[in-house]
Amino acid sequence: MTSKGNKKTFVLDTNVMLHDYHSIYNFQDNDIVIPIVVLEELDKFKRGNDQIHFHAREFARSLDSISDPDFFDKGAALGEGRGRLFIRPGVPFSEKIRQSFREDIPDHRILAVTECLANEKPGEKVILVTKDINLRMKARSLGLLAEDYKSDQVEDPDETLYSTIRTLFDVPDEVIARIHGQGSVPVAEVFPDRGVVRGNPFYVIEEDEDASTLAAGDPTRHVIRAVKKREAFGIFPKNDEQAFALDALLNPAIPLVAVSGKAGTGKTLLALAAALQQHAAFEQIFLARPVVALSNKDLGFLPGDVKEKVSPYMQPLFDNLGVIRHRYNASGKENRLIDEMLKDQRLLISALAYIRGRSLSNIFFIVDEAQNLSPHEVKTIITRAGEGCKMVFTGDIDQIDSPYLDRRSNGLSYLFTRLEGHDLFAHVHLEKGERSRLSEMASDLL
Repeated sequence: MTSKGNKKTFVLDTNVMLHDYHSIYNFQDNDIVIPIVVLEELDKFKRGNDQIHFHAREFARSLDSISDPDFFDKGAALGEGRGRLFIRPGVPFSEKIRQSFREDIPDHRILAVTECLANEKPGEKVILVTKDINLRMKARSLGLLAEDYKSDQVEDPDETLYSTIRTLFDVPDEVIARIHGQGSVPVAEVFPDRGVVRGNPFYVIEEDEDASTLAAGDPTRHVIRAVKKREAFGIFPKNDEQAFALDALLNPAIPLVAVSGKAGTGKTLLALAAALQQHAAFEQIFLARPVVALSNKDLGFLPGDVKEKVSPYMQPLFDNLGVIRHRYNASGKENRLIDEMLKDQRLLISALAYIRGRSLSNIFFIVDEAQNLSPHEVKTIITRAGEGCKMVFTGDIDQIDSPYLDRRSNGLSYLFTRLEGHDLFAHVHLEKGERSRLSEMASDLL
């Protein structure tokens, strides 16, 4: 238990619950205060199909399950080893808040409650927790403590991001020859101090200035095996990174794959090509992406029915499918197969919000733009995986559209940092853009 001198009170902003509806259970034995204006804001998110609407509903159910007749007077216990949860009514604005902020808006009411609690508890830390950077700045300008919600943040995604492919320089020529000839060698022949392989690592074995061997660790057989550059439904890897990505995507022993990289590196194209190459092994190929509205415009502002509203967000997925289709004759068997799969919905492109309730057994499931998902959302998706399901998450952690996620708190970073070294998971980071020289220049310099 935390001693009285170390006791803290956390005031939660609305976006914390929308980010993680289990958040109230992640503050150890400290007390939590939710301003009543937060409940008012959450009420606006009850209806809808997006993940934040689901989180708002789930939090409301959770709150109802722990409330009792004394809830609004004495708070509710959150369980053994945890503090209590309180709902705080609104308080009058102090002179400092009135002079600093002219508008009476929910953010300023939350600040008023935080300031009031800080004055009531002079010997205790009262901390506002919010995903909103600007609100944190406002709180600190008033002399209040404020911090981000950090329970699902990773330490440093770059450490994992750029360590997915290692270059080896001192592998004996005879070992390299056996990798080529036999297809694999025991791991100890490449790493004398190691007898087992952990995870699914990839290696570039340098032979001389002009030659190298691509290899991967096999955690089942504990060998280092050769990786060949192979075609997948008309798409041939243009560099070593893409070869490793296709190797993981085509490997039935790896049911969970993350492919990260900047725009134009081929993440989604490779995932879709690998899925089509293995279409006979799965009942359905499902491509989905989260719908993140831009310029503060929700889907409700767009004309048309649900399908017409979602269509613009799904167009990049159809564009990748078009790249593959153009590799073949328009009337060839490959394009006929794609047409049949689209017609029978064995190849389905949809918004991620509409998968809720679906069975994900024997499906090749691609989640594009996964950097716009929260860690909890990624976990929810993966826990839906049934027998015979292969899941692929693609995205660029430097291109996040969600206002409350960053490089450390998004679901894609959470996925590849938390699962690094697991036998069922592989992560490949693509660095070289292959869309065009112009695209590569823009990604690097602008």
